[in-house]
Amino acid sequence: MIMHLLPMLQSASAELTPEQQAAMGAAAGVIGIVYLVFIVLMVVCMWKIFTKAGEPGWASIIPIYNVVVLLKICGKPWWWLFLFIIPFVNFIMMILAMLGLAKNFGKGGGFAVGLVFLGFIFFPILAFSDARFQGQKG
Repeated sequence: MIMHLLPMLQSASAELTPEQQAAMGAAAGVIGIVYLVFIVLMVVCMWKIFTKAGEPGWASIIPIYNVVVLLKICGKPWWWLFLFIIPFVNFIMMILAMLGLAKNFGKGGGFAVGLVFLGFIFFPILAFSDARFQGQKG
């Protein structure tokens, strides 16, 4: 199947001028840098949220374990991790977990909706604001 697409891709790239190819490479580089900055921002935010909650910040960079610690901060049981594997159920579990996270930091349901749908804005707000971890309300 893929072998049938190869000639089409080769002919498409042969039609581009060197300037267009350079522009595409530059655009890809810019997109890669923006993506890297976004990833670093989210790691820093999670690190800060974990330390605010009294958990080790390094736990935010360990795959799977970071979800276990986040669930602990949200006041949810660790076995919810398995529910995150099930399609459609994972979205509901994420909403409930973010609601617990918002409540445990003294925020409301609207902030939880922001965490779910606009996390790249609301996680930095939670991390760098004066919001304090208030314990397991979850």
